[in-house]
Amino acid sequence: MADSQILDHNGRPIQRKVLTDEVARASLTGVRSVWNHDSVANGLTPQRLGVILREAIEGDADAYFTLAEEMEERDLHYAAVLSTRKLAVIGLDPQVDAATDDAHDIKLADAVRDLIARPEFDDMLFDCLDGLGKGRSAVEILWQRGATWWPRKYVWRDPRFFQEDRIEGEELRLKDDTNAFEGLPLPPYKFIVHKPKRKSGRAIRNGLARLAAVAYMCKAFSITDWLAFAEVFGMPIRVGKHGPNATEDDIYTLINAVANIGSDAAAVIPDNMRIEFQEAGSSRGGESLFERLANYLDSQVSKAVLGQTMTTDAQSSGLGSNQADVHNDVRGDIQRFDAKQLQTTIQRDLIQPFIDLNFGPQDRYPQFKLPVPDPEDLTLLVDALEKLVPMGLEVEQSVMRDKLRLPDPAEGAVLLQAPGQMPFAPIAQNAAALNRTESDPSYVDELETEALADWEAQMAPIVDPLEQLLAQSDSYEAFLEGLSDVLEEIEPTEIIERLATATLKARGLGDASDQQDRE
Repeated sequence: MADSQILDHNGRPIQRKVLTDEVARASLTGVRSVWNHDSVANGLTPQRLGVILREAIEGDADAYFTLAEEMEERDLHYAAVLSTRKLAVIGLDPQVDAATDDAHDIKLADAVRDLIARPEFDDMLFDCLDGLGKGRSAVEILWQRGATWWPRKYVWRDPRFFQEDRIEGEELRLKDDTNAFEGLPLPPYKFIVHKPKRKSGRAIRNGLARLAAVAYMCKAFSITDWLAFAEVFGMPIRVGKHGPNATEDDIYTLINAVANIGSDAAAVIPDNMRIEFQEAGSSRGGESLFERLANYLDSQVSKAVLGQTMTTDAQSSGLGSNQADVHNDVRGDIQRFDAKQLQTTIQRDLIQPFIDLNFGPQDRYPQFKLPVPDPEDLTLLVDALEKLVPMGLEVEQSVMRDKLRLPDPAEGAVLLQAPGQMPFAPIAQNAAALNRTESDPSYVDELETEALADWEAQMAPIVDPLEQLLAQSDSYEAFLEGLSDVLEEIEPTEIIERLATATLKARGLGDASDQQDRE
């Protein structure tokens, strides 16, 4: 089959026949074997760690990826904080925004919503976030061809199956026995490649595992020494005593009893011998040294992964709990950054290919987003609209539904109504007042005509600054940001005076009508 005319974001043509194949499958032997990677964490030394990190940036990162995986498996604290950072993004509800309100763009957005609603989508996002620890991750898309191109499966691929190009170290290439030195280029629209950024530079140097590796090694030393210390100072000293007439066999029996009583908790010795237990000598603070070092290293890992330590270390009561709540907001900044990076990857490597394969290349694509909810922003938005819409500000309902994450109402559904629109049974006094108004509406019409005679001039001091701000704003967020300053500058004195005058006249008309009725 000839290459398609569809091009990926790098300008390479799409090969449709490759999309349904597994191109990065593991093998029993060769460069993509899962069995030829020995443990790295066992007996890790500073010299060995330095070699691993240096080889990773020189192009041979297999040992580094093995170490990163073992760190997640062996270090409870590192595994916990890294999982927390991943789940902070996975827990967000995805959102798809149509490019415009055009029917075609809405159709594209609905198709993408069906795509992300599939159960395997969340697992794919989690696999992409494997790049947080390792610096990069790759998920292969196994497409299924029918009436529509659909991903039938997302397969996480071992990062040791890939290598970076030899020139710039930016392009990810597939290891293959046919080209063991340079590897093979990844087929377009086949892989979701996520490279989270922690700092500027190459992806392999951005992994959190690289940042936490030294702390992991030092903590391993500390725990080992702590266990050895506990073995010595955690047990009482056992002293065997024998009389001057004891034979060599008696002494040998006593030695065995003293040596084995610690584990066996039982011993048989002659009647003229005894075993005494003496409390271990003072360790002079040694018992807390290793604990302090391990806690310090854990706190440094928390700073590296979460950006702070309060969330993981604060106590559950008193000041500690308050500190944890405050510092959780700091972690929210990292959460937003991770979410933006992931949504960019999904937009580039999944959403655009899905649209191109099914609908052809587009000028504008539906936008996949992972918004972090911010109740304060929604409150500000609703309060602003409550004041501005009655003044003439026009806002699309679809925009507000997207902001509030509310679906369009189904046809025939029971809808909520504003309090002024709710039906009610008027009491008798109200009914009488309405009858009097209907009997002679000319007075009311005159008041209405007078009040509306120059309404545009009355509203100009309020509406004009808003329209000017709207014209100067390049986004909805920019409009909201400048709204508070504009509201302070608005001069409502004239409209207030007009409303007060009209209210006074209406009240006077009502009082006069009541007086006539009483007479």
